[in-house]
Amino acid sequence: MNEPQQKWTQTIEAHHSLFKLNLKEVWQYRDLVFMFVKRDFIASFKQTILGPLWFFINPILTTIVFTLVFGGIANLPTDGIPPILFYLAGNTLWGYFSTTMLSVSNVFTGNAGIFGKVYFPRLVTPISTIISSFMRLGIQLVLFWIVLGYYFYKGEVHPNSWAFFFPVLIIFLALFSLGLGMIFSSLTTKYRDLSLLLGFGVSLFMWFTPVILPTSLVKQKLGSYGFLADLNPLTPIFECFKYGFIGSGDFDVSRLLMSFAFIIVVLLLGIVIFNKSEKSFIDTV
Repeated sequence: MNEPQQKWTQTIEAHHSLFKLNLKEVWQYRDLVFMFVKRDFIASFKQTILGPLWFFINPILTTIVFTLVFGGIANLPTDGIPPILFYLAGNTLWGYFSTTMLSVSNVFTGNAGIFGKVYFPRLVTPISTIISSFMRLGIQLVLFWIVLGYYFYKGEVHPNSWAFFFPVLIIFLALFSLGLGMIFSSLTTKYRDLSLLLGFGVSLFMWFTPVILPTSLVKQKLGSYGFLADLNPLTPIFECFKYGFIGSGDFDVSRLLMSFAFIIVVLLLGIVIFNKSEKSFIDTV
């Protein structure tokens, strides 16, 4: 008598395409994504007294320090924007980018214990990081809009229709941090020196992004080399955000489109390196 043929409910196999994201499989593990997001949120404020209030306290304190040091003592210009609003806008976007990129860059080394014991799409962890950071960004945007509303009431800022474009800016900011994070996460499995340099590199990168120094001032100081300021793909995103909500900034549509194109290339490169590394990283991490 022939026994009924056994059928597997799920088959795990290596990706055959380096560009394959397999988002369908990630959707099947959406409950795990939710659990990771919940874990990250709770872990961020575990054993703290003020809890989620730190979402507000961090940007407020940073903005106050920047306003006193760079706006007050150093007397740096802010393109006619009220200094508090200028630094708060930069801090809000930069905080999202740097936090997300550094978290994603730690995906392989930080979750090696879990990856080595059970299978699930590795892309679940960076996606959950992106969502967790979205929650923090949403709360900090509320703070930014409250301050913006105050200066709008005083007639010192003039928002325009580009403000409605900000969801697209946030999405490309997330894609850039995801692409860079996946690249560094893959490389740090073999070259641990990169994890030590990454924190310093991100801090240095902030000075080339219009968080503290306005792009107009950087171009003025660089003179004939002012075009170097536009090579930073974050610059057009930050300037468009300020131009839309505040009505001031060194904004140009062509530079923004080139920034989007560059981010897509970085994301594709990140996907390729991530897919190639996930097959063997557990042997090297």
